[in-house]
Amino acid sequence: MMHIGATPTGRPGRVSEQDREQLAGHPVRVGRVLALFRPHRGAVGAVMGIIALVALLGMAQPFLLREVVDRAIPRQDVPLLVGTVGAMVGITVVVQLLGVVQTWMAAAVGQRVMHGLRTSLFDHLQRQSLGFFTRTRGGEVQSRLVNDIASMQGVLTGTATSIASNVTTVAATVVAMVALSPRLSLLTLIVLPPAVIMTRRVALLRREITAERQRTMARLHGQVEDHLSVSGVRLAKTLGTAGRASARFADTSRDLIGLELRSQLAGRWRMATMQTLFAVIPAAIYLVAGLPATSGGMTIGTLIAFTTLQAGVFMPLMGLLNVSSQWVSSMALFSRIFEYLDLEPDVPEPADPARVDAHAARGLLEIEGVSVRYPGADRNAVHDVSVTVEPGRTVALVGHTGSGKSTLAHLASRLIDPTSGAVRVDGADVRDLRREDLSALVGVVSQESYLAHASIRENLLAARPDASDDDLWRALGVAQAADLVAGLPEGLDTVVGARGLRFSGGEVQRLAIARTLLRDPPILVLDEATSALDTRTERAVQAALGRLAAGRTTLVIAHRLSTIRDADEIVVMDGGRVVERGDHAALMALDGRYAALAARDRDPDPMPV
Repeated sequence: MMHIGATPTGRPGRVSEQDREQLAGHPVRVGRVLALFRPHRGAVGAVMGIIALVALLGMAQPFLLREVVDRAIPRQDVPLLVGTVGAMVGITVVVQLLGVVQTWMAAAVGQRVMHGLRTSLFDHLQRQSLGFFTRTRGGEVQSRLVNDIASMQGVLTGTATSIASNVTTVAATVVAMVALSPRLSLLTLIVLPPAVIMTRRVALLRREITAERQRTMARLHGQVEDHLSVSGVRLAKTLGTAGRASARFADTSRDLIGLELRSQLAGRWRMATMQTLFAVIPAAIYLVAGLPATSGGMTIGTLIAFTTLQAGVFMPLMGLLNVSSQWVSSMALFSRIFEYLDLEPDVPEPADPARVDAHAARGLLEIEGVSVRYPGADRNAVHDVSVTVEPGRTVALVGHTGSGKSTLAHLASRLIDPTSGAVRVDGADVRDLRREDLSALVGVVSQESYLAHASIRENLLAARPDASDDDLWRALGVAQAADLVAGLPEGLDTVVGARGLRFSGGEVQRLAIARTLLRDPPILVLDEATSALDTRTERAVQAALGRLAAGRTTLVIAHRLSTIRDADEIVVMDGGRVVERGDHAALMALDGRYAALAARDRDPDPMPV
């Protein structure tokens, strides 16, 4: 937690070019930032009041010290001495207690504001389309949600209170110094600013060296991660790059030696400069106070009180010199958060959603004249495609990679919206359905089934939180995963590991199928659900998928044509268009595109379709 008078970084700062660019691209209105504090204005006002009170109480100490030195001790006035010393101790205790209260209140306000921003941003990001997460690096999303908002703790409880405290302290100190000695105050105003500026320049130099050292350290860590991980070592051994990697590591480590030496030397210069200045300024004050021509009859107590005040004004002035960089850095953090909060979802929730009952749904899926063009593309990924899947029937989509199959699957589950046309479930446009209602109607099993880093039970309950253990075991049984889970020492409480890596691809697929069974959707989308599996595992998963699809409306994106021979209709796509359709026998009889795909599927080394 920041102390009163400190800066968020603990050292003078320079405005980052990245922060400037961020604010230039996404400017932040001060009113929008202040609005975050409006619900807590009472607490904010109390914090500001405490800061002002602490500054005023702090100014009383030098005057009490003057009383002790000039009157109480020379006159041996014990009551005055005891009263003055008691007041000094009492003020110190009160200031410290107020500091604790201020810290607690500022931290509480900061945490509440961060909580509001964090939850609002998390909710808003969940409403973004799949395309947003495809275009945006996962690390960037996590950085803004976690790191940027965490960094705002310093802004909310450090920068704001620091600026208020520094302004109050400097103003009160200057007034007190002028009251004690206008002549010495003039000397201080002449000598102190150049000293502050010189110290700041030395500190800025050290910060630049430190930043370069941090970048070099990051490069060093990156090389360790790249070359000493399992994958990196395997690559180095197979490509014979170990020697080059060692040479690059040695070069980076050598650069770090020079930077460390420069950093230490710059730090020593900074310390030497500050110590010299701190010694010179009081010496000049003592000289002026001691010369008969300039002393003006100043007492020893006044001189001690003045030098005490003068020493205490240095750090607040340094803090105020950093206000511009602190302000830009703080606004840049808000800009990064607001930039995401201002994103309009590509797939928005309906303003007036239609009401549906998943249990009463027939399961009719209609894709009518849809075209899709992705942002930045020069042609449609899907062009004027119509596919109808009657309740309880199965339609398969086949075609080469890039033919538009998965785009249609994404339309059915509304991961994307069509550029034109419509997708309907039981006559209701999916754009008129709430996401929660649509997910109850349309279940998806894809080739990249995802399991959270939690227990099997928690992963299954994500589909239906009220499911009993009997429900879970029944779903696992249908998915042909019950024996697998029962054979684990911890059963349903087994943690699956990051992305389910504790299990094989086929096992993950069967657990995902069990999860979809618990959801019990009337419409099922199977998006190349077995494409990454070996033949033996595929048979087991296909058996589980067959049980899952029984009695449901099913749209299948096929990788191996052998898995969809029994589909009621097969739709062949190429270049985003439907080129053939019919059942397996009819399409084979055409001897066209489907027949060619089937021939490749029979090849011992088939090309992907």
